[in-house]
Amino acid sequence: MKFQLFRAALCAAAFLLFGSLEVSAQKNKNLKEYLQASTIPDSLKDGANAVVRYASDELVVKRKDKLVIKHHSIVTVLNEKADDAARLVLFYDKKFNSVNDAEMIIYNADGVQLKKYKKGDMYDRAAVDGISIVTDDRMLVAGHSIASYPTTVEINYEVTRNSYFDLSEWSYLSPERAVQYAEYSVQTDPANGFRYKNYNTSIAPVKTSQDGLDKYTWTVKSLKAIKPEDDAVDWQVFPSISFANNYFSFDGIPGDFTTWKSYGNWQLGLNTDVNSLPPQRVEEIKAMTANLKTDKEKARFLYKYLQDNMRYVSIQLGIGGLKPFPATFVDQKKYGDCKALSNYMHALLKAVDIPSYYAMVRAGDNERPADKAFPSDPFNHVILCVPFKGDTTWLECTSSTRPFGKLGPFTENRNALLVTADGGVLVNTPKSSMLDNQFNTEVHITFEAEGGAKAKMKAITTGAYRDDFISMASLKSDEQKETLIRMLNMKQPNVLEISPVTDNDGVKELSLELEFDKFCDIAAGNKMFYRPRLFDLWKLTVPPLEKRKNDFYFSVPLQKSCVTTIDLPQGYEVETLPVNQAFKFTYGSYDVNYKYDAAKNQVLSTATFNLNNHVIPAAKYTEMQQYMDNIAKAQNKKLVIRKKA
Repeated sequence: MKFQLFRAALCAAAFLLFGSLEVSAQKNKNLKEYLQASTIPDSLKDGANAVVRYASDELVVKRKDKLVIKHHSIVTVLNEKADDAARLVLFYDKKFNSVNDAEMIIYNADGVQLKKYKKGDMYDRAAVDGISIVTDDRMLVAGHSIASYPTTVEINYEVTRNSYFDLSEWSYLSPERAVQYAEYSVQTDPANGFRYKNYNTSIAPVKTSQDGLDKYTWTVKSLKAIKPEDDAVDWQVFPSISFANNYFSFDGIPGDFTTWKSYGNWQLGLNTDVNSLPPQRVEEIKAMTANLKTDKEKARFLYKYLQDNMRYVSIQLGIGGLKPFPATFVDQKKYGDCKALSNYMHALLKAVDIPSYYAMVRAGDNERPADKAFPSDPFNHVILCVPFKGDTTWLECTSSTRPFGKLGPFTENRNALLVTADGGVLVNTPKSSMLDNQFNTEVHITFEAEGGAKAKMKAITTGAYRDDFISMASLKSDEQKETLIRMLNMKQPNVLEISPVTDNDGVKELSLELEFDKFCDIAAGNKMFYRPRLFDLWKLTVPPLEKRKNDFYFSVPLQKSCVTTIDLPQGYEVETLPVNQAFKFTYGSYDVNYKYDAAKNQVLSTATFNLNNHVIPAAKYTEMQQYMDNIAKAQNKKLVIRKKA
């Protein structure tokens, strides 16, 4: 995964404040009133865990390869949910980034200073992103344990970047934090071609000139806290302003963001000397694929070769956060990060004359796609695009289990920047359908006269559900069982045996054997009442809302089904069979049917759930809420059996 140094520093500021990096303060303003909790307007406390009393950042782009950030903020923490405001994290490294000065001051509710942390008091450690095993990034950290509320935290720091890539964004609101006053300014040479783009906001800057630089200043005040609606995505909810200069220089390599094409050309220049294999190795790869007839077969074979022989390891050193390791390095060492593995797969295909494109994408479930109208660098991951005639194929080169040509929710339905010989081309990655994400099961349950039961289940999964079961396989046995019970919302079994069966061509099978001492819900006289299934096909319900404001997001569209056969105990028969039911809403359907075979003394049920779109518009929320409530009620209907007379 690509790790950009400037973006990392901005993330640190976002972590401790509220996702914002604002600008130069009113120098002569008396800020003492912001240190006293009693001066917070009551209107800003409503729904807030913290109030940003004052925040100011000054971003000065001195040259195409140098900028300075000056930051000052005062945040009053109202409860423990906002304790992260009392944590200061600043990233630096020996080559590109330095921390000039930093301090964090803690005040009590009356504005009396309790503690002061200077730069020399901060803990200096290697920066670990949870993915990379080696980086040249370090971090200065200061953290304060808040003993009582409200507590106010004042932070000042100044950092210098000796290379920068883009200017990131200002997100001046974050969940459940109000803003009393915040400002953000950018100073830059007009020749740099500064641009900005608003999202979920219409505020405009005041533009002035200072020391030959254009200065843009944004100001906001008295903003109430926002609590995001469940399963909304932040980039659709919270306001932000993205920034970019057309021209930049990173590690002495000049580039520009004037168009997506020009940015792609810059990345192409980084890749040109690392995307080929030696002639001898090329001949070996040709021999490996000589008996395969089509380019598609060769690509599939080489992708499997990559998955079987290379492993994902992230190492981010210097410009290595942007430039992939040479294909020869990966071929010899058998590892690489997303850039290196995608570049290596490109070299494998190149060896057998199959064209492919290094593709940069913003990864993460339901992440914001790159803006076609705002060339910049929102990307954090690299995949590969193989443009077969009439059938473009996308490859996730970091996964040893991903099926050929399948992306999944991490990168699907986005804009990816293809690095072609003619520069960058922004294109859409494919979107999965519900048929790509299936969870289909067959269950056989044997009821026992004492109220217990034995059950066998076979599950066939694809797409996101297959991913879940593959991830689960890495857990310890007890953890696997706990995860399954929670995932399926089933009763606690006394015995649960899990048997992986197969995992071929993107389809994973799993078998379960379960025993329950008590499976019936109620036993009364000669009758027993059951929920006639091993697990709930669908367990999600959502609360009713008077008016939903934002779209509701699932990870993927999906399809689930279950065929359940129930053997009744000897001497029992069905008294009441649940009624068949069918529900539909604009983006899905649910059907359940029951049948009693008296000759076999069996109940057979079939249930299906379809979700054909993973984004539910806000206007359809109430329809979805009622639909899911109906499913929950249907799944609670009881099967009643009784002893035969």
